[in-house]
Amino acid sequence: MSDVYQAMRDGFDLEIPADYNFAFDLVEKRAKETPEKVAYIAVSRDCETVEEHTYAHLNAKANRFANGLKKLGCKKGDFACVVIARLPAWYEVLVGSMKVGVVSMPGTNLLTAHDLEYRINRAGAKLAIVTAEHASKIEEIKEKCPTLEHLIIIGGEREGWVNFETLCAENSDELERAECEPTGADDLMLIYFTSGTTSLPKMVPRDYSYGLAHKITGQYWMGLKDGDIHWTLTDTGWAKAAWGMLFPPMLMGATILLYDGDPKFDADIHLKLIERFGVNCFCAPPTVYRVFAQMDLSPYKLESLNHCIGAGEPLNPEVMRTWKEATGCDVYDGYGQTETVNIVANYKGMEVRPGSMGKPVPGLTVDVVDEDGEIVEIDTVGHIAVKMTQQHPLGLFTGYFKDEAANAKCFKNGWYYTGDTATRDKDGYIWFVGRSDDIIGSAGYRISPFEVESALIEHPAIAESAVVGKPDPVRGEIVKAYVTLSAGYEGSKTLEKEIQDFVKNLTAPYKYPREIEFREALPKTISGKIRRVELRDEAKAEG
Repeated sequence: MSDVYQAMRDGFDLEIPADYNFAFDLVEKRAKETPEKVAYIAVSRDCETVEEHTYAHLNAKANRFANGLKKLGCKKGDFACVVIARLPAWYEVLVGSMKVGVVSMPGTNLLTAHDLEYRINRAGAKLAIVTAEHASKIEEIKEKCPTLEHLIIIGGEREGWVNFETLCAENSDELERAECEPTGADDLMLIYFTSGTTSLPKMVPRDYSYGLAHKITGQYWMGLKDGDIHWTLTDTGWAKAAWGMLFPPMLMGATILLYDGDPKFDADIHLKLIERFGVNCFCAPPTVYRVFAQMDLSPYKLESLNHCIGAGEPLNPEVMRTWKEATGCDVYDGYGQTETVNIVANYKGMEVRPGSMGKPVPGLTVDVVDEDGEIVEIDTVGHIAVKMTQQHPLGLFTGYFKDEAANAKCFKNGWYYTGDTATRDKDGYIWFVGRSDDIIGSAGYRISPFEVESALIEHPAIAESAVVGKPDPVRGEIVKAYVTLSAGYEGSKTLEKEIQDFVKNLTAPYKYPREIEFREALPKTISGKIRRVELRDEAKAEG
């Protein structure tokens, strides 16, 4: 297995042209060379309407929007706040904006008016491009956003707004690259906002080289090949959409499934869509696999699947076993951030070690280091970091937008510090521990909340868990767990003791939660990440 991995690293070669622009160099090129190749399949919420969008169609629609932007007077470097559901317009807006150099700032459909105000003013955005259900939020805050000049609405009419469909219809579907201001690979293409688990969201700039650097993601972790049908479950406002719905699948020649699903997850519909469209590569968060594992999967025909991936947290072995029995597929974990492409992963042909995020991807040097930038010993907790090289590491951002304090914190000692901690085993596999500021110090032990949470979710009563340190006069901190329960269970002292004993038997006894609080729900960011900072503050107040 190590030979397979080493061959991957040795065989890696990726050069990014100085003027690379994904919209021209991939989308338009493919539209000319293989115009009937299907870029994505759009499925309506009720699954009744299915539309195949070829590269020729996508390129023409993107050109119409790009020409519309030019007619409005928009230019390279203008910022656009973009909030669009899983609809064809999302592709048309992003690709069209890339052509003229307008910087898209995708936002999740869960953003509030207050969230939008913060993002627009933080960036000085000139445009707001949103679907009809978000227009009222923009109108609520537009007087507080002095840089806003153009409001573009998709799927509706509203006074003071430009209708997206009309704008595109009124403009040509032809656009020569020479008619657009030149873009370089190091020019700004996208801005993502971090999810803000511990602070206000930071702006993560992504340049045009980022699009091509995602070949690393598509080739290794996703294992995609030309002709595959790929489906990633994500909101369009997160960088995960750039990973799973745009750059890697298109770079590898895969067709993307675009399903405008209801926010309330329907497992039955998703399993039927895998079967209906013959999905080959499927990417979902661990929570989705857990839902599937609780179902009777025998009625579903999932034979088309040949590669399944997940990220965010390790899956418990029983879920992985259930999924493999139903599909024949392991779930390959991977790791990366809004600030990177995929940087650590399990790959086809490598042994999957459940709980490990895998090994560093080809093309990047990723290791576990201490505060001084020294590589730590085997099985020692340290910071996950990317080695800074003479050529800037592929797919790594160059720094937070106008935030020197944050940049000084993460770029130091010749490394980019991700803010996450891990250990590395003797074979080079990396094992996630937690956010750098989440580590619990108890009676001289350093305890990973993530490891305790992973043990907790093995218990059938627990649906979700979050672990923090609570101040303690004797131990410094104790482990406290906040949990929500699976259907059919009720919190009690008896159940608390049962869970504690379960964790003691599953991991080192000193790691067990000395306090367990049963909750109806856990506090989360709009991206669905648990706000442990909020729970830490609660525990601190109690202590």
